Amino acid sequence: MSQLSTNMGGALREPAPAHRAPPAPSATESVEVGKIFEQFPLTREHLKSCLALFVVFAIEAWEMMIIVYTAPLIGKDFALGPAALGNLIGAIFVGMLIGSLWWGKLSDRLGRKRSIMLSLVLYGVISLASALAPDYATLYVLRLLAGVAAVGMMVVTFAHFEELLPVKMRGTCTVYLASGWPVGMLLALGVSVWLLPLGWRGIIALSSLASVWALVIAWWVQESPYWLAAVGREDEARAVIARLSRGAVRVPSSTRLHVEKGARGGTHRELFSGPARRITLLQIAVNFTFSWGYWGLQTWLPALLQQRGLNLPQSYGFIAISALCMMPGYVAASYLTGKLGRKRVIVAFVGMAVIAGYLFANAQTMTMLYAGNFALAFFSMGAWGVWDTWIGELYPTRLRTIGYSWAVFAQRVANIAAPSLIGVLLARGTSFNTTTSMINLFMLATVLLAMLMPETEGQRLH
Repeated sequence: MSQLSTNMGGALREPAPAHRAPPAPSATESVEVGKIFEQFPLTREHLKSCLALFVVFAIEAWEMMIIVYTAPLIGKDFALGPAALGNLIGAIFVGMLIGSLWWGKLSDRLGRKRSIMLSLVLYGVISLASALAPDYATLYVLRLLAGVAAVGMMVVTFAHFEELLPVKMRGTCTVYLASGWPVGMLLALGVSVWLLPLGWRGIIALSSLASVWALVIAWWVQESPYWLAAVGREDEARAVIARLSRGAVRVPSSTRLHVEKGARGGTHRELFSGPARRITLLQIAVNFTFSWGYWGLQTWLPALLQQRGLNLPQSYGFIAISALCMMPGYVAASYLTGKLGRKRVIVAFVGMAVIAGYLFANAQTMTMLYAGNFALAFFSMGAWGVWDTWIGELYPTRLRTIGYSWAVFAQRVANIAAPSLIGVLLARGTSFNTTTSMINLFMLATVLLAMLMPETEGQRLH
């Protein structure tokens, strides 16, 4: 068993077993990395990592929403109809669909930290090029390629952060990381309104500069000790553990660090065989239905609100207030997931989002419209924060990022289909009530599927 030195009164020491055979002379003691994090302290190093990765997720949200908010300007410039605009909005999701399944494997080769940095830099270069696109076809291709690059942030960021955190704080802190989403939305909306006179090209060019945040990741964020141990870089894993704990936990060089089945990385086939198959199919289904329910509404919210009599500036204000309502949703979900567990919070929050979506779809007054959408923002985004945490806890280290790859893949399928289908419905004059009610059915399916998932609160990562 392990002998871990710590200044926390030996909290990480294990009692020696009553009897065991003497080890062979060459044998070394061994400890699973996840066990070390069971009584690990939360330190300033974790907070620095949280801030750095929080901004990465905000950048991801910014990149995904900036095209939504500039779509009216692009449509006017290139004389595009609703269906063409829907396809353009979906272009980044096509790119993410293409890239999602190999970013997980790439992170198993390069490491979590390098993968996030590479994703940021590639996205910035391609996004900047898209601001110079001379026509619709070129812009579509560049937005697609930007999606291939940017999806690495989404696939790796949550898995990476979870692999840095103490077990008891993993849910609470990771949900706070997810709250970078509304911040990114607000930034994208604010920049779109502020730089409106510069046109969509200036707006997208500015958004590309976010890629310099890769330098902060390089300085502030540690590599995952789980990944380092899995690839045999145990000395580096020990050093990361010491830095993360600010010296409170030190693993002796004589102690071997490992993860469950400590292979360099799993395979996509392994996700769909044996005990992982049921989990994988369930989480793919939840990601598809939940993403459809959310994105089917958000990507066309400005147009849907204009059906109810709001002009474009009023619609932007409506969306901004909705984003602010997401923040207390994350705070509530962060607190409750540590008390009630993942499943109860997801089921309760998505269930309340279904009710709120029904009120939004059937609102007879502007007051009801606002109240329904704000409740929808509160509960749906609180649930997303917990769900983003839950996915990575379902898999061991060798499968964690490729598990996220398939989660993001399923989300992107929904992201591609939903905007295009909603665009067709709007082009055919389908009513606000019918459109939003159809979207809401996917949220209801999410509740039913989530009830079948296993609880992971308080369990260590493997």
